[in-house]
Amino acid sequence: MSWTEKRSVRIAVLDLYEGYPNQGMRCIRDIVTNWSITTNLEIEYDIFDVRLANQLPDTSYDIYISTGGPGDPLISRFEDWDIAWCRWVDKMQRWNDNPSNAQKKHILFICHSFQLACRYFNVGLVCKRRSTAFGVFPIHMLEDGKNEPVFDGLRDPFYAVDSRDFQVIQPNLDLLQDINAIILCIEKSRPHVPYERAIMGVRFNEHMIATQFHPEADAPGMSMYLQTEEKRKTVIENHGEDKLNSMLHQLNDPDKIMWTYAHILPNFLNQAVGMEEPAL
Repeated sequence: MSWTEKRSVRIAVLDLYEGYPNQGMRCIRDIVTNWSITTNLEIEYDIFDVRLANQLPDTSYDIYISTGGPGDPLISRFEDWDIAWCRWVDKMQRWNDNPSNAQKKHILFICHSFQLACRYFNVGLVCKRRSTAFGVFPIHMLEDGKNEPVFDGLRDPFYAVDSRDFQVIQPNLDLLQDINAIILCIEKSRPHVPYERAIMGVRFNEHMIATQFHPEADAPGMSMYLQTEEKRKTVIENHGEDKLNSMLHQLNDPDKIMWTYAHILPNFLNQAVGMEEPAL
């Protein structure tokens, strides 16, 4: 049965924001809603509060998106919600590996979920950054990234919102090869700085992909966030007022985060339902 014959596409969003105010949930819903209109597909959209309510979806959904969120991805491994989340990833992996399950489950892990997934698959060293990364930054594709369907239509480098205190470095290349995982992109190359470049995108397998950056971030939400009193103060104290103004200016550039917003998540959704066409 083709997707167009199905009554709806079922999408589960795993909310890892722990009740913190954010723009990510709105952005994901907006992208999914617009995608359903563009593709003429009906959607069923459910949200699961992973951290506060210990909610996780079952295997009845077609597409899963696990969000960003606050906190330390290393310490939380001993918390009930984190243990349950890892068991959920294992269950989804076993579903996809079972040849009797014809309909595979596609999963996108974003930011905090990226760190948890990298820890789960043991693809590299998850550690705290020397300083917080926050702003709009160029992301550099590796060769595998240039052939990644979810990155169709992106330039090299492309620009994305980066907001994190942790990172994944020192990839375990032998293990990556063993599980057929590939690194798609890395953070901005800075040869004059003696720090290893962090991994920014990984495809763990045919059905699971993860980005350290926020592909769902849009210009209005980022602008609102940057102009809150608390965030303005933080950015100015850590980076200076010129940096804040530069961030706000970049939000108006259609070739930067809005280009990423228009491509990655729609491409992921297209791939999940077997649509070959890249996002416009």
